[in-house]
Amino acid sequence: MSGLIGRKIGMTSIFDENGKNIPCTVIEAGPCVVTQVRTKGVDGYEALQLGFDDKNEKHSTKAALGHFKKAGTVAKKKVVEFQDFATEQKLGDLIDVSIFEEGEFVDVQGVSKGKGFQGVVKRHGFGGVGQATHGQHNRLRAPGSVGASSYPSRVFKGMRMAGRMGGENVKVQNLRVLKVVAEKNLLVIKGCVPGHNNSYVIIQK
Repeated sequence: MSGLIGRKIGMTSIFDENGKNIPCTVIEAGPCVVTQVRTKGVDGYEALQLGFDDKNEKHSTKAALGHFKKAGTVAKKKVVEFQDFATEQKLGDLIDVSIFEEGEFVDVQGVSKGKGFQGVVKRHGFGGVGQATHGQHNRLRAPGSVGASSYPSRVFKGMRMAGRMGGENVKVQNLRVLKVVAEKNLLVIKGCVPGHNNSYVIIQK
């Protein structure tokens, strides 16, 4: 599956030919350098390793610097492997946003915004007292009963309770590419993608 590493710039909206306002996300996609070519004979599988976003050498290990030096490039902050790449590439090749076309559909993967420790109403959509059939008296956002008493005398695993929310790998599929701005390495994609502004995302076609 062909793809690129990118950075989420932010959201905006554009008008289509019918005058409809479409919400969209702007992504800086690439250019990415091929930092390693994995082969079946050596690695047991075929894949391309791409690097994105230059990194200061003093913040890199010597092993990493040697790895990137083989590809003839500087150290990179983000490295991702893509299996079953559509075109054949060599070590050190540059892949840019031109691999995408306007109108095609892509999948975008990123780390969702971390929301910290949240209760059951925000985390799982519980109704609270307003929609409850059993009273909660004065505890409007409480989870209610979480288990029986004498048996099983414990709370089952997987019970929907309060806890850490967000900060997870999320993939949004079938988002349409509205515009490709090749000279600025920008992709304008319909809808929203996971992650905060300036976070790394992986775009796959």
